[in-house]
Amino acid sequence: MSSFLYRIGRASYRARGRVVAAWLLVLVVLGALAFTIGGKFDDSFRVPNAASTIALDQLKATFPEAADATATVLITVPEGSKLEDPAVKKKVETWLKKFDDLSFVRGTVSPYNEHVDGLISSDGRSGRVTVRVNTTASLVTNAQREQITEVADSLAEQLPGTKAFAGGEIFGIHVPHLSIVEALGLGVAVLVLLVTLGSFVASMMPIGSAITGVGIAVMITQIAAGVISVSSTTLMLAIMLGLAVGIDYALFILSRHRDQLASGMDVEESAARAVGTAGSAVVFAGLTVIIALVGLSIAGLPFLSVMGIFAAVGVAVEVLLALTMLPAFLGFAGDRLRPKAPKPKKNKRPRRSLNIAGGWVKAVTKWPLVTVAIVLVGLGALAIPTKDLYLALPTSGRSLPGTQDRVAADEITKIFGAGANGPLIVTANIVESDDPMKVMDGLKADIEAMPGVKMVATSTPNANADTGMVQVIPTTGPDDPATATLVQQLRDHQGQWKSEWGVDTAVTGFTAVTIDVTERLRDALLPFGIFVVGLSLVLLTMVFRSVWVPIKAALGYLLSLGGAFGATTLVFNQGWFRQAINLPEAGPVISFLPIIGMGILFGLAMDYEVFLVSRMREEYVHGSTTTWVEDGFVHSAKVVAAAGGIMFAVFAFFVPNGEGAIKPIAFALAVGVALDAFVVRMTLVPAVMKLLGRHAWWLPKWLDRRLPSLDIEGESLARQLELADWPAPGDTAAVVGQGLSARLKDRIIFDQLELRVEPGEVLVIEAEPAQRRALLMALSGRLKLTEGRLKVLGLVLPEEAPVLRPQAAMLSAGTADFERLLGRQHGGLVCVDSADDLSQRRDTLLTQALSASADSPTPITWLLGVSPGAELDGWLPVPYRVLHLASHRALEGASK
Repeated sequence: MSSFLYRIGRASYRARGRVVAAWLLVLVVLGALAFTIGGKFDDSFRVPNAASTIALDQLKATFPEAADATATVLITVPEGSKLEDPAVKKKVETWLKKFDDLSFVRGTVSPYNEHVDGLISSDGRSGRVTVRVNTTASLVTNAQREQITEVADSLAEQLPGTKAFAGGEIFGIHVPHLSIVEALGLGVAVLVLLVTLGSFVASMMPIGSAITGVGIAVMITQIAAGVISVSSTTLMLAIMLGLAVGIDYALFILSRHRDQLASGMDVEESAARAVGTAGSAVVFAGLTVIIALVGLSIAGLPFLSVMGIFAAVGVAVEVLLALTMLPAFLGFAGDRLRPKAPKPKKNKRPRRSLNIAGGWVKAVTKWPLVTVAIVLVGLGALAIPTKDLYLALPTSGRSLPGTQDRVAADEITKIFGAGANGPLIVTANIVESDDPMKVMDGLKADIEAMPGVKMVATSTPNANADTGMVQVIPTTGPDDPATATLVQQLRDHQGQWKSEWGVDTAVTGFTAVTIDVTERLRDALLPFGIFVVGLSLVLLTMVFRSVWVPIKAALGYLLSLGGAFGATTLVFNQGWFRQAINLPEAGPVISFLPIIGMGILFGLAMDYEVFLVSRMREEYVHGSTTTWVEDGFVHSAKVVAAAGGIMFAVFAFFVPNGEGAIKPIAFALAVGVALDAFVVRMTLVPAVMKLLGRHAWWLPKWLDRRLPSLDIEGESLARQLELADWPAPGDTAAVVGQGLSARLKDRIIFDQLELRVEPGEVLVIEAEPAQRRALLMALSGRLKLTEGRLKVLGLVLPEEAPVLRPQAAMLSAGTADFERLLGRQHGGLVCVDSADDLSQRRDTLLTQALSASADSPTPITWLLGVSPGAELDGWLPVPYRVLHLASHRALEGASK
């Protein structure tokens, strides 16, 4: 991959104008599509196949007036008056007709409705009006909400002194908006970049790349909202995450570029190498985040799957921009990004520079056990409150104080009780009942006797007498755990009602659906956690070729996660220091916070782990057997600290003005990033690595052989660049090898082979089947040699084997479609095993191909494998050279 990215980086550098123009064109086209076909966001949360959802869908068909989206208008007449006074009642009923005149209103439920109890308060002064609309709550426009508010306010004209509060379901939709506070996070990111990079021009490049990616992600999300259901939280999450990872990914590449320029490297070469090396780590980091976000679909909730997918799309766009637009920016900047050499000071003794990273790593590794104990105790203690994390979906009673729906909800709670803001609905299939009213009365009596039930407002069949509906008013609010307990009690009675009344029942309504969503999300945490932790173990084992490093990384991630959720519990649920983050009151946090936090923090934690520990491994592999922890930390700490600081700033500045789900999510991510980057990765990790010593890189040999190799630090690219001019600058050999060896377990197939084949030459390899096949497969890029240097068609193997394979055919006597494959060769390399078997055919296809290639303007290099002692003179029509592998070495060469 590193060589592929190297070519992308060089190409983007050279075609910088076209690259930037292409990305801007994408942005413009997507913007036009978003403006023309983009849709509105849908903040309704549903659980497919849940009993409450199925019952609600059925209710819409059989009892539509009970399933419509609604607004609630609370009216309170002046003291001395009552709603049931004839004069007041007449004016209220006249006023109610104004709602029916609104085109989007399907009907109203008056406080005087004879089928519904409890709509008028005990003192007779207050009443609730339900306004049914002909669309979903998320699709109601602000203009329509204003019309309902205007009608509500007009009651005071007919009844002076009357108060009217419009609220309820359709007013509970609050789409988050960006403000100047979130922009301040970018300002902090710029300051961190300035300190890290020391250049204003360089500092603006990650910002420009990240903002471009966010713009593209926003447009894609807006377009998708016109086709599928997308929540507003999806948009804000894509913005927040896109900014954070976009700046960090560009920083990793840009920092490597600046370091290379400081060493005197050519600008173009440096840009290409930075993309090939640091870009490989960026691709791995981005993939971990993307996999974790897509893994949110494990919960089986469409709104959460959509949220994860579009956030993942935003991350993918940021990765692509870092690999293409950033090197284009580097091309425009040219040599201006090269750090200036420090000027020597005259007549002053050199002073030892202060190395903060070096001092820190020495401190945390001096007594590593003490460091580990402090971190474990500290983060463990912070994680303890997580067990009390209180989750719920948004309700009007938890909206910001002063908002319209919150004011109405508070007034209803004060007058009618908290349960009036979240009634439950019990449906009954009474189509086979002989006495529907008796069934409904029996259900009403049973439900009213249950603990937690304040009253049954209505219990009635529909017009067709096939479905009954019982509206239950709990004693507690919609997000109170006691309400969830009541829902479960109602469901526990389904068997009893089936045997007693012969009817199937279900619990539904907005409150029951939100409770089911919360339960589904809670149940998904364990499988998703297993998925995330298991994924981290597998990926990091492949990256670091170690058992202990992945285990340490996974445990560190769990510590960061526990600390983040513990802090969220303390602040949001218990109200600790809530004023510091502009939190008006303590309460539950959004139900999908844990699973969203787990997914995003996993990806970010793996980023820091890779960038920090990979440098330690590099120092260890290069021979630093005693100070590899310290040296690796010092070389990577600056970038990791800057990346952590930038991510913390971006997330943290979404907290003060954050609305709805975004505020707790941003807080948890900010705390989690800070803990993971600075406490776990930069404190716990070096201490643990110091304790493990060389055992940190232990991996069973059987596992090492079976795991694919992920070169995220560009080691293969470094080898390619090292061999670019080998064996000599401008060398044109088709095949050149030095010290080539192949071993299978304890068996030597061939050893220390020296090989050179010129373009267009025919080389016959005479050997036993296993020997010649191994060599032919290695030379065609299909087998990795044990050791040695090898270039084929100018490509370094095995690093560039994927590039070579399309140019190097591997054929044998048993190859299917031999004639077709042989006829496709117009240049490059052709390897033919068991060529002497083919020569026995009456239709000598190989002989004809060899003769044709001798006259071809494009040379084809032929490598023919034959058995020892094979007769060659009778069928080879062109000059050839023979390589004998009589033993494990190339002993003899002959030619004709």
